[in-house]
Parts: sequence; C-alpha cells; structure tokens
Amino acid sequence: MKCDVLTLFPEMVAAVLGQSILKRAQAGGFLDVRVHALRDFTRNGQADDFPYGGGPGMVLKPEPIFAAVEQIQKERGEVRLLLPSPQGVPFSQPLARDFSEETRSLLFICGHYEGIDARVQTGLQPEEVSVGDYILTGGELAALVMIDAATRLIPGVLGDPASIEEESFAASLLEYPHYTRPQIFREMAVPDVLVSGHHAEIRRWRRRQSILTTLTKRPGLLSDAALTDEERAWIGQTV
Repeated sequence: MKCDVLTLFPEMVAAVLGQSILKRAQAGGFLDVRVHALRDFTRNGQADDFPYGGGPGMVLKPEPIFAAVEQIQKERGEVRLLLPSPQGVPFSQPLARDFSEETRSLLFICGHYEGIDARVQTGLQPEEVSVGDYILTGGELAALVMIDAATRLIPGVLGDPASIEEESFAASLLEYPHYTRPQIFREMAVPDVLVSGHHAEIRRWRRRQSILTTLTKRPGLLSDAALTDEERAWIGQTV
C-alpha cells in the first residue's frame, strides 16, 4: 500500500510511522509512506493566511496544496486524494479494507487551524473522510488512524491472519472478551470453558460472546451479521 501525507507538521506524522506495526510494515515492504512538508511548496514559507470576511484563526492557502499535489502526482502517477474532514463520509472497516487494496497512492491532505481554502475542494475534489463527529487540531491524527487501520489488513502485515478474521467488525460483530494468566485475579476467574481444552466448545463460547457483546453494545450491527437460525433463536431467548 502506498501513502503520501501532506502536512504542516511532518515530524508529528513521522513519529507515529516509526513505531510498532507501521514501522515493521514499511521495513517488510508492505507499506510505502512518504511524508511531505507543506511549507516546502511555498515561496516564502507561508502556508496560511487570514480568512476573507474576517473571523478568528488562519486558513491554509490553496497555492502550496495544488503545487504539492501536482508534484506528488508526477512522482507517484495516479493518486487517490483524501481529505480528513468532519464533513466527510464516516471511516469504517469496509473503507479501511478498500484503502488496503488500493493500487493508487493514497494522498492525505491534512488541514490545520481554521481549515483549508475551499478552492482545494472545488479544484482537486478530494474524497472527504471523517473519523468521528468531533474536531481535531489537524488532519494528521485522522490520516494516521486511517493508514493504521488499512495497513493491518494487508496480507502478511500481521503474524496470524486469523487475528483479522476474529476482530471487531470483521463479520459485523464485536470481538469476544480475551483472558490471559493468571487464571484467578482478585477473585475474578477465567471462564471454565477457556481452560477446558475443548476447542469446539471454546469456539462456540467465543461466537456467542461475540454476539452477546454486539447485542449489548452495538445492536444495530446485528442486522448485517451472518447468523444461523440457531443463533437467532438463542438471541431471542437471551433478550
């Protein structure tokens, strides 16, 4: 997967990319991320200016963003322009998988301050994607969230492919609870089935716990889950 991040704060992005799974994915050739400093595409180092019409804060100028996108397109070829924005479509597991399978470079334009000159949306028409109904200080963290979520889905990045299949949202269900040693901690014991050695019963318990967790925390997800008639009957009895 190829990514380009256009930002006022490249060190902020590089710090996260240099850790954990993202670092290993790059070292293994699964992920190619290039971080571009927006100020490098300005004439005098000024990437923002006061808003027309007055008001607080500063707005990112269109010229360096257009110049950067055009330069990156020359280097990468066709790119998929993405703009982290609270006005965008909600980021989701299916969209993360879509990103992980994208052959074009994912070019994230990271806004900051009061926002980006509207002519960037008009002229470049990036896809606006939201990581939630809240406001961040900039698009860098949102871009990193999306890169991280997509990278994990690239075959070979995680050691055990089964871990992806069992994660929350993988089958429109939340994940079952996990336990490790010690078997008893402060009078709280690991469920007996998990130490029974009966793998079929463990799978059945985990599946039901996954359904129960989803029913309790995110019941709306169950409408898209592939449930058996037995599981649907069990839900009816549980409720």
